[in-house]
Amino acid sequence: MQKRLVINSTAIEKRVALVEGNALAELQLERSGERSVVGNIYQGRVLRVLPGMQAAFVDIGLEKAAFMHVSDFWPRSPEGSSGEGAEEVDPLEAARDVDIEASLLAYVDELAEADEVDEADGAGDVDLLAATDGPAEDDGTADDETGIDEASRALGDAVDALPDARPPRAQPLRAIEDALQKGQEIVVQISKEPIGSKGARITSHISLPGRYVVYMPTTEHIGVSRRIEDERERKRLREIVASGRPPHAGGFIVRTACEGVSKREITADMRFLVRLWDRILKRGSGTPAPALLHEDLDIVLRAVRDLFTSDVAQVTVDRAHDHARIVEFIDGVLQPKLKSRIHLHDDATPIFDHFGIESQVQRALERRVWLKSGGYLVFDQTEALTAIDVNTGRFVGKHTHEETVLKTNLEAARVAIDQLRLRNIGGIIIIDFIDMEDPENHKKVSEALAEAVKRDKARTNILRISELGLVQMTRKRTRDNLRQLLTTACPTCRGDGRIRSPESVGADVLRAIRRRAAAIGELASVRVRAHPVVAEALGDALRKGVEELERDLGLRPVILADPGVSRDHPEVEVVGAAPDVPVAPGEILDEARTPSSTDS
Repeated sequence: MQKRLVINSTAIEKRVALVEGNALAELQLERSGERSVVGNIYQGRVLRVLPGMQAAFVDIGLEKAAFMHVSDFWPRSPEGSSGEGAEEVDPLEAARDVDIEASLLAYVDELAEADEVDEADGAGDVDLLAATDGPAEDDGTADDETGIDEASRALGDAVDALPDARPPRAQPLRAIEDALQKGQEIVVQISKEPIGSKGARITSHISLPGRYVVYMPTTEHIGVSRRIEDERERKRLREIVASGRPPHAGGFIVRTACEGVSKREITADMRFLVRLWDRILKRGSGTPAPALLHEDLDIVLRAVRDLFTSDVAQVTVDRAHDHARIVEFIDGVLQPKLKSRIHLHDDATPIFDHFGIESQVQRALERRVWLKSGGYLVFDQTEALTAIDVNTGRFVGKHTHEETVLKTNLEAARVAIDQLRLRNIGGIIIIDFIDMEDPENHKKVSEALAEAVKRDKARTNILRISELGLVQMTRKRTRDNLRQLLTTACPTCRGDGRIRSPESVGADVLRAIRRRAAAIGELASVRVRAHPVVAEALGDALRKGVEELERDLGLRPVILADPGVSRDHPEVEVVGAAPDVPVAPGEILDEARTPSSTDS
């Protein structure tokens, strides 16, 4: 399948689309003044150390303090390093021995196999020479917003902050209070963007991605990407890195793009990253915290570095300045022979329209996704998780019901994974497949999911289909998803997706009038200003209630339809009959729905 990178740059935003065939596979967006901070390296100062959570909050100069769990703190020492031939210990195994909250331990146990780098985050899929040859699992199973309580949410945050590229650890983790003290200055790297009301996730295990290798100065470990399957090539690359790195320079991970590359190009990439780290350290030694020591590439060059692989046939950009930057970047950092694949779009048609991408971006925000068969998926994103419901829709099949369901589920499995990748949805994900009776069909759907996930570079962990037809999975997320980037909560429904019916609002108006009448006594007049649909409900569906109110109060309320009034917030004005009773103009209906209310 032919792949193409399409880059759209304007004064207000930059967008990068990865197109596979004619379908939009990934979309990255960066607005002016909102540059991504993932991968940035900071000199930070510890603000608080929390022994009960085995975590610390660190000031790195951003709006909110950054969060670091003890498993993200990697003090470099000869005893703690693990080189070639050292006994390999799972990086999270020691965390089980740390005296922390029981629920956090449960999370850590689930994540004990996490050992693979996320190439989508600039590091490459890797084999960290783990004891198991099984598929890598997600190191951030639960998105931090679990919807339970603040303590549990914080524990979820702690686990979700695990670093992207972590070498084996030869010694148990130290308690956080023994490793860090308030006011201490440390060099850290952002592993996850600040999302919503939460600060960035950070790690002191630094990883600097190059074109061919990832440099990890806090360890002596060497790893090779799992996607390089040829054993002779893996051995060749490992020997090149082992012989080419300076003494005590640190560890390296060989990226997928390194396959078939000459020793000269690989060692040049290694030397560049070692010199870069030396400059970062020198800058940090004379800079008080908090301070930015190293900023990762902007979205254009970062996308070229991470997404411009050998199977990408063309990179098309619509801005001459960015075209020149990409060509210069390829000349200096990547392979010069790739320059022939860089094209400048000089057509009058906007580049995303030219390649049919703009309409696909709009469809990526829709709740319902149609399948070619006629079935459809429904995406519901909540704070705790994302639910995907599979439906047959218009697809009725040709033979048996089981066959119809299987075909729908197989197509849904592929499309669901593609949509998760496109929408960049992370955290806990539940897919509700249509019930199947044959266990063999369950296996086929599971295999379809596993095959579809291979195209996604984000770490994903999928559990088998439950008896209820549900699949539980997690997907690594470091940046806002497409919905968060391109939309905002509706000011009317406030993000609920539902608003109160006109009849409900009208009934609240009548209760508010009775409440005011009870407080004031005899009334002189009542006037209601309401949205036209609410006013209509008061004059039609709720007419009996209005007539009953007239009889009880001995006066007729004046109801005015005003389009300028909020649909959910009518204004009730009540005037008392006694001269000393004050007028209550513009009483907002919300006041009648406070916790102290005694609505019937």
